[in-house]
Order: sequence, then structure tokens, then C-alpha cells
Amino acid sequence: MSIPKEPRQLMINVMYLVLTALLALNVSAEIFNAFDMVDKGLVKANDALDSANKDMPSQIKKSAEKGPQFKTYADRVDQVAAISKEGSDYVNGIKQFLVDTSGGYEEFEGVTKLKAQRDYDVTTRLLVDKGKGMELKDKMMDIRGKFLALVDEADRKEFEGKLPINIDDETWKKSTNKKANWADFTFGHMPLGATMPIFSKFTNDIKSSEAAVLNYLAGKVGLTEEVVLDQFRVVSSPKKSYITKGEKFETEVFLSASAGKTSNTGIKISVNGANLPVDDAGAAKWSATPGDVGVKKYEAVASVYNPITKETKQYRQAFEYEVGEKSYTISASKMNVFYLGVDNPVEISVAGVPSAQIKVSMSGGDLSRNGDGTYTVKATGAPGSKAVINVSAPGISGSKEFRIKRIPDPTPMLGGKERGGKVGNGTFKGYSAIIPILEGFDFDAKCNLAGFTLVRVAKRQDPEFAVNRGSRIEGPAAALQAKANPGDKFIFQDVKCKCPGDVADRNLGQLVFDVQ
Repeated sequence: MSIPKEPRQLMINVMYLVLTALLALNVSAEIFNAFDMVDKGLVKANDALDSANKDMPSQIKKSAEKGPQFKTYADRVDQVAAISKEGSDYVNGIKQFLVDTSGGYEEFEGVTKLKAQRDYDVTTRLLVDKGKGMELKDKMMDIRGKFLALVDEADRKEFEGKLPINIDDETWKKSTNKKANWADFTFGHMPLGATMPIFSKFTNDIKSSEAAVLNYLAGKVGLTEEVVLDQFRVVSSPKKSYITKGEKFETEVFLSASAGKTSNTGIKISVNGANLPVDDAGAAKWSATPGDVGVKKYEAVASVYNPITKETKQYRQAFEYEVGEKSYTISASKMNVFYLGVDNPVEISVAGVPSAQIKVSMSGGDLSRNGDGTYTVKATGAPGSKAVINVSAPGISGSKEFRIKRIPDPTPMLGGKERGGKVGNGTFKGYSAIIPILEGFDFDAKCNLAGFTLVRVAKRQDPEFAVNRGSRIEGPAAALQAKANPGDKFIFQDVKCKCPGDVADRNLGQLVFDVQ
């Protein structure tokens, strides 16, 4: 534009330039006021983060006292604050250095402002030319790495994306303005006043990252999701609450924790939509009286208020039980009789009633309960009489009769092997006793031979007799046995024995042998 020669026109042009400059100054002042407001807002946010992070370390350490497995997380707490302070002090140091180098602050109409807020030379010279900007970038990435090192390796990849500290090192490369590096793109020819919010934002990233890591550690020790559980009991949760004989009983046994009334955790329990009163131990009782048989189902809901997160969570679980008709069973485990002199096993049960609530008594014998829930009967009545077992339980009673018999006659056998008949001379002489054998008898019983009379009938000779006491062949009977020759007949007659429960000896008949 050519310079006008007329003084009036020259004056108009100068006034226009001055007005334009004044307008430019007004716009710049508004922009810097906005920068100043953003910076002050970030400073307040940083103070709020400091306040929020202040009590977290002590809370995490206290929560970690619950078990030795949490100690590793408690040990990291102090490192978090140290890393945050290191990063914040570094950023604030650069910020203060720029302010001091540019002349500090000044008062203008009661407002404190940077003296050189429009100065872009100081930022370009120190942050770009002298490399302080790139040093800042490296420091921020170093702080980020130190924070990530406090996170378990298994969680690090997922947590990495949540960490506020992050340097965008790609956008500047795609910019149409030719920039030498990230620092040049971020601070090059940037007025000092415009850089203040940037530094405050970096500080905010550091403190926000501190909060993120503290919250992570809090979660690891159960603080962020902690409900105060101060009541414990062992609980068995069966797969089925009613089984029949032969079925496998399966149950989960575990330690259950609940929140009592002294806890700061609220707990509510309902079954099928009906709220139940919760006792001091944090447990509730529910009962129902079904009117018919079959499988009955019910749903329990527990609502737990978490005083840390201020959230209420619900936990649902469906259960079932089976209703059956009451009946009782009394059965002798081996035979439908009771034998004298032996232990007679008996099984007694009442469907749907625990064994502890069953009352049992009997007549004609003595009844005792075994550790496995079965019973043992010792019959005391006379042979041919009856024993009666009585059963009573809530809502039902009954009885059953059993015949009382003596133990069947055992079979006498020579040497426990020979029943009579032909036998070799040497074999016959080798046996030393008559043994009574209870064949096919399921009980553990043993009969004792009382004695017998041994008769030897030799050809063309008078019979010879020898009385023997007990089962062993001794004395005259043994001498008579030693005379055995082929053609002789030996008779064991009046063989008597006494079995358990017998009052007197019983006669088992005789054994006849033809010696060969």
C-alpha cells in the first residue's frame, strides 16, 4: 500500500492501524483470560485429587492386614505417592523456571498476571531449542512406566489403557506445519500464558494416574468392593435334600461369611419374595408346611449394601426339597428271626425323620444302637416265643414281631471233614477230634462239642466202648481208635454239643465209619 501524501488521509490511515491494534489487544486479553481460567480450574482439580488420594494408602494397608497374601500390595502403596510427587515436582519445576525466567508476576488493577504472558520466545527457546520439552516428554513416559510397574503383570495390558498419563507422539508427524519434534509441535511459538494450562494438565494426569493405581491396589486387597463380613459358620449345601437307599449323597461344605448387625454392611434376605428378619449373626430362617408330596422349589435373594462403593448388590439362588409320606422300616438284616446266643443285626428307619428323632424299644431281647445307625439285638426269650421292636417318631409309631429260635444243629465231622462212610485206615487214625460245623449259618457263632461214645466193632469180636469228654479224641477213645484195622466199623454215638444260647447240651446223633 502506498503512503498517502495528504495529511488528512495519512491521519485516517494511522488511526485505522491503531484501532486494529487495539482490537487485537482486546482479543488477546480475552484469550489469555480464558487460558488463566482453565489453568486455575486444573489447579483446583489437582487439589481435589490430592485430597481424595490422601487417605487411600492407610485404608489399603489396613485392609491388607486380612491376610499375608495382600502384603505385596500394601508394600507398593508408598511407592505410588513417591512416584506421583516426583512427577509433579518435575512439571512444577519447569513451570516455575519459565515464570521466573520471563520476569514473574505483576499486579494490574488488582489482578495478578504473568508479566510476559504473550512472550513466546522464552517458551520456544527453553522448551524447544534447549530440549526441555523433549526432556519433559521422556519424564512423563518414565513416570507412566513406574506406575505400570506397580500393577501385576497379568493385569498390566488391560490397565495400561486406563492410565491417564499418555503422550501423543503421532499427531505432530501428520501436521501440515513442519515441526521438528513433539516439543516443537506442543510449545513452539506458544505464548507463555497459553502453556500454563498445559503444565497443569500434565500434573493432573500424574495425580489421576496416582488415583488409578491406588484404586487398583485397593481392589486387590478387597477395599473397593469390601463389605464388612464379621460372622462365620460352616455350611453344607446338599445337591439333594432327600435321597433313597443306594443313592449317593453329595453336598458342598464351605465357610459362610455374613454381616451381623454390628457391621456397617446392610444385608436383607427374602425367600419367594417375602422379606425375612435377619438375626444378629446376619442369618435368616425360613419355614414352610407343604400340603402335598413331591419336589418343592424356593428362591432365596440376599441384598448386600457396600458402604465403600455405596452400591447394593443382589445374589440369587434356587433350592429344592422333596416331601414324602412318613413310613417306617424295621428289618432283620440277615433273617426274619432272632437267634439266641448271637448278635442279630437290625436296620430301623423312618422316612423323612432324622435318626436322632427316632425312639426304639423292644421286648424279648436287648436292643443297642451302633455307631453306623444300625442296631443289634440279643434275644432273651425262650425258643418259639416272639420278640417285639417298637418304633416311634414325630407323627408316626409302629412295631414288628420276630420269632426267637435257637441256633440250628451243627453237623459233627471227624476232623472237621468226614461225615461218615468208608475211610482209609491211616486216614481214620490221623484224625484227632470231632468238630461241630454250622453249615450255611450266616452268623458268627461257634458250638462246643460236649462229648461222645466211641464204639469199635471188629469182625468176630465183641463191641468195645469208650466214653470221651470234649471234642478231642483222648484217653480210652484214642486207644480204641489206634486199634483200627481194615474191616472194622467205628461208631461215634451220642454226639452232644452246646451252642450259644443253649441251656443244656443237644444230641447231634452219630457218625459211622467203615475202615478200609
